[in-house]
Amino acid sequence: MLTYTYFGKDDFRLTEKPMPELKRDTDALVKITLSSICTSDLHIMHGSVGRAVPGITVGHEAVGIVAETGADVKNVKKGDRVSVNVETFCGECWYCRRGYVNNCISPFGGWALGCRIDGMQAEYVRVPFADTALTVIPENVSDRQALLAGDILATGFWAAKISEIKKDDSVLVIGAGPTGVCCALSALLKEPRRVYICDVDESRLGFVKEHYPGIAALRSDEVEERLRAECPLKGADIVIEAAGTDKSFRLAWEAARPNAVVSIVAMYDAPQVLPLPEMYGKNLTFKTGGVDGSDAKEILELISAGKLDVSALITHTFPLSEASAAYELFASRSDGVMKIALDCEGKNDFLFRGGA
Repeated sequence: MLTYTYFGKDDFRLTEKPMPELKRDTDALVKITLSSICTSDLHIMHGSVGRAVPGITVGHEAVGIVAETGADVKNVKKGDRVSVNVETFCGECWYCRRGYVNNCISPFGGWALGCRIDGMQAEYVRVPFADTALTVIPENVSDRQALLAGDILATGFWAAKISEIKKDDSVLVIGAGPTGVCCALSALLKEPRRVYICDVDESRLGFVKEHYPGIAALRSDEVEERLRAECPLKGADIVIEAAGTDKSFRLAWEAARPNAVVSIVAMYDAPQVLPLPEMYGKNLTFKTGGVDGSDAKEILELISAGKLDVSALITHTFPLSEASAAYELFASRSDGVMKIALDCEGKNDFLFRGGA
């Protein structure tokens, strides 16, 4: 079968691999219909994810059809249309029982797919812990509507949940990329006083204004002045940092009012430093880390009910056979690209490109 595979830093290639097979009774085999490209895939490409294993198929956000299940799988069956979670988790360890599924202690738990084991930019994928990693998609929800539920929408939903948003809060989301938009839309579900989103990219701010006018879109350089003018306490009550740059990391604590919650959900290419002498007295609460993606069922129900829809973020679609060109576009941020869907079930003529 055709896959897009990580061989080393700056070396992703289209390659053929054998069809995956079930290894455990809790596994399922899923025929991928749509997969996506994520910024985390670029971090792997750039060598910023030390745990990524050379030789694995990348991709950790997809929808598909269950092709086969192990004997112990109870929640899904052959033929079910499913969303595949970014994380696989046992559901039984100390962390999983408390919803901290990103830290599942199983060797196959946490972010494994597309990082430590073969992922979903492929025609088929083996999914460990299928009962917790797969969620049946409601009939009235399309594949495109469901595609982002397993990762970036799960991240946005989780970010809003951990940020303790209240109805009178002003929420600032830093980064108007796909993850930031998902954070902002999830924050709106909490019915705060206002949700702001900022970016240095005017085209992304324009995208937000066009598709999500309920979110106040600002340039990053005007954030602090606007918040001082519009927020009762002269700063954001909640800040969610989803951009992942040195400047956005600093803006996250500068734009927050004293005693605010700052949730860091971005992934960085370089270490960040908290300038504690400058921050002394702000008494901020920081929350950081990777998504605990255990809310897929609720997210899909919200999509089904018409309360959440991020399908507009999917601006481009490529066949899996043109994954290299898709990555080039995604990395360039040109042509208004936000998210790219890879069609994994169409005709995928095998093409070697770029020295593969």
